[in-house]
Amino acid sequence: MTAGAAPRRRDFVGHGGIRLAADVWGAQSAPPLVLLHGGGQTRHAWDRTGPRLAALGWRVIAPDLRGHGTSGWSADGDYALDLFAEDVRAIVARLDGRPVLVGASLGGLASLLAAGEAPQAAIRALVLVDVAHRPDPRGFRRIVAFMRGHPDGFADVGEAAAAVSAHLPHRPRRADPEGLRTNLRRHGGRWVWHWDPRMPDSFEGRMDPPGMAERLLDAARHADVPTLLVRGGISDVVRADVAEEFCARVPLARRVDVLGAGHMVAGDRNDHFLDAIVPFLETVGRTLLGD
Repeated sequence: MTAGAAPRRRDFVGHGGIRLAADVWGAQSAPPLVLLHGGGQTRHAWDRTGPRLAALGWRVIAPDLRGHGTSGWSADGDYALDLFAEDVRAIVARLDGRPVLVGASLGGLASLLAAGEAPQAAIRALVLVDVAHRPDPRGFRRIVAFMRGHPDGFADVGEAAAAVSAHLPHRPRRADPEGLRTNLRRHGGRWVWHWDPRMPDSFEGRMDPPGMAERLLDAARHADVPTLLVRGGISDVVRADVAEEFCARVPLARRVDVLGAGHMVAGDRNDHFLDAIVPFLETVGRTLLGD
C-alpha cells in the first residue's frame, strides 16, 4: 500500500441503525486503527494521514461521524455525545482485533466514553488529538460560531475557502480551493457545509456541562490503555495546564505538543502530527506482535 493509494469504501451500522460511511486503507490482515474526525469535519480530514499510516502497516478506517459527510443524520436532530460514543462502540465491534482509536476533538471525546464506560469498547490504545477533559470556552465558542456562520451557504468553493481562512488565520491559504469540495454539498444552488445544520444547536451547552470533566477523566482511567494526548501548540481549545492535569490524573497518559498547530492539528501540520504519533504507534505495534 503506497502513500498515494486510493481508499476503499465501507459502511458501518451505528447506534439505532444509522449508516456510517468510511474510507479504508491498508491490508485486511493488518492491525486496525480508526481515525475519528472532529465536529464539523468529515472523514476527508484524514486524507493525508490515512494512507501514510497504512503504508506503515496499519489497516486504517476513517468514518464520517453521524450527521457529517455522507453518513446518516439523526432523525430527531439529536447529536448528544453519548450517541457518538455508541457509534464508536458499533464500529469497534465490527472490526477484527482491538483497534487503536485516534480521535480529534469530538471524535476524541466519543472515543474516551466508548473505551472507558460500560459497555467498554475493546481497544488497544488511544490517541486524543487536541482534546482533554475540559475545553477552553473561548475556543469552543469560536468553533460553534463558525459552524453557525453562513447558514445560506456560499456561491462557490472559493467563497467557502475564504471563510475557512478567516477562521484559521494561522494556516496558509489553499493555493487551490477545490480540495475543500469534499467538505461541501450542493443545496438549493448553493454550496453548504457537509453536516446536518441542526448539529450546532445540539452541541450548544453539551461539551462541558457540570460533571463532564470528571466523567471524562474517569473514562480515561477506566479505559486502562496507553493514551497519547497530542495538543496543538497554539490551540485555543486545550490549554497547556489542562493537558498537563489530564496526564497527571490518567496513569497511562502522556502528552506531546505539535508546535505551530492549532486545534485542527492534522490539518495544520500533518507531517509534524505524524512525527508525534508514529513513535507511540510503533510501541503499540511492538506490543501487538508480542501478544
